[in-house]
Amino acid sequence: IHEEPVKLIYNQTYDLLAVSHAAMVTSGTATLETALFGVPQVVCYKTSSINYYFAKRLIKVKFISLVNLIMDREVVKELIQDDLNYLIIRAELDKILHGSKNRKLLLDDYNNLQNVLGSKGASKKTAQYICKPIK
Repeated sequence: IHEEPVKLIYNQTYDLLAVSHAAMVTSGTATLETALFGVPQVVCYKTSSINYYFAKRLIKVKFISLVNLIMDREVVKELIQDDLNYLIIRAELDKILHGSKNRKLLLDDYNNLQNVLGSKGASKKTAQYICKPIK
């Protein structure tokens, strides 16, 4: 098998999302942007053990992905800390790349997300969803 070298591309996020079939995404606004582009994703996040220990005790949220926080349920798979390994990443990507049922359910959830956010004032609505658990 001939494998092409990986090419790193910077500062072209939207151009890449526009042609992507799936993505591995870190937590943050990138998860929401990826969903709004309709790209199935696996959310990946790993930090040092000490940072994770303190964050887990200080921050009480059910999810780290904005998509999941807004929908208040797991829409995109989150692989955090020890769950973030080659075998699990591969299995989760396989589900959204080759599992047509899983892919369709995820894309349907993305449509529901867009309905929740609406077209006008999406940033304000997103901020309200994020702040709701904090209050």
